[in-house]
Amino acid sequence: MQDSSRLRAVTLNLWGEQGPLEQRLRLCIEQLRELSPDVIALQEVREIPSKLPNTAQQLGDALEMSHVFAPATEWGGGTEGLAILSRHPIVYQEHCELPQVRPDERRVLLFCELQTPRGVVLCATTHLHYRMSDGIAREEQIETVDRLLKAHVPKRPTSPLLTLLMGDFNATPDSDEVRFLRGLHSLAGRRTYYQDAFLCKSDGPADHGFTWSRRNPYTQRLRFLQNDRRLDYVFVSPPSRDGQGTVHDCRVVLDRPDNDGVFPSDHFGVYAEVQLTPLAR
Repeated sequence: MQDSSRLRAVTLNLWGEQGPLEQRLRLCIEQLRELSPDVIALQEVREIPSKLPNTAQQLGDALEMSHVFAPATEWGGGTEGLAILSRHPIVYQEHCELPQVRPDERRVLLFCELQTPRGVVLCATTHLHYRMSDGIAREEQIETVDRLLKAHVPKRPTSPLLTLLMGDFNATPDSDEVRFLRGLHSLAGRRTYYQDAFLCKSDGPADHGFTWSRRNPYTQRLRFLQNDRRLDYVFVSPPSRDGQGTVHDCRVVLDRPDNDGVFPSDHFGVYAEVQLTPLAR
């Protein structure tokens, strides 16, 4: 039985329905079972009526986790969007459109409340514009994400234990949009602060944490994008004095191919383990 004083989270860009999809999904399920997360944030979730069942639901059914899905963009006769899977009851869900909508590229924020044995946790996921030149668009999107999450918290009768913001931000740690989340840069006259879970537990400069890596051959299908970048994140609300919100572990996962050289996705995932209760003194 897992320790309920900690929450285990994974984020992964599922890479749509790119083949070999059945083999990739099977590999995702195997490696996620090993990690045994409480919550999984997914991007590039696809569903095509009469052709492809929702890929998040397929993972959720296999892992015995409930799920919520938010459509973002029409794609291939179906829909691409975001999803959150959870072992804990999902007691509230909402999704919101983000700025810089384009005819073929609409981005959203999906967030939900999870009723854990220790209290409610607010979990969110997003997927920002991907082009190397989309920095201004991502700045608008991420400032909106933070503002929406901050506006939701006062609506609750009691504050959540913590907030997790996860996803594919398509931005490196030195970008203004990510530095904004870390409290190092202002956007729209505002500041905020989240813990970058990977920085809390990485081994220093040698541990780059690349999730878009030349080690994964699937990235070469988009070879016009720069290789070897950390694009996928788990951000955690600030820890309290008593240790609640402490990041115990964070690392790159879902980065192992099978014997055929198939990887779970073109992105690697990120795993984080966060304290839900006060730490013993």
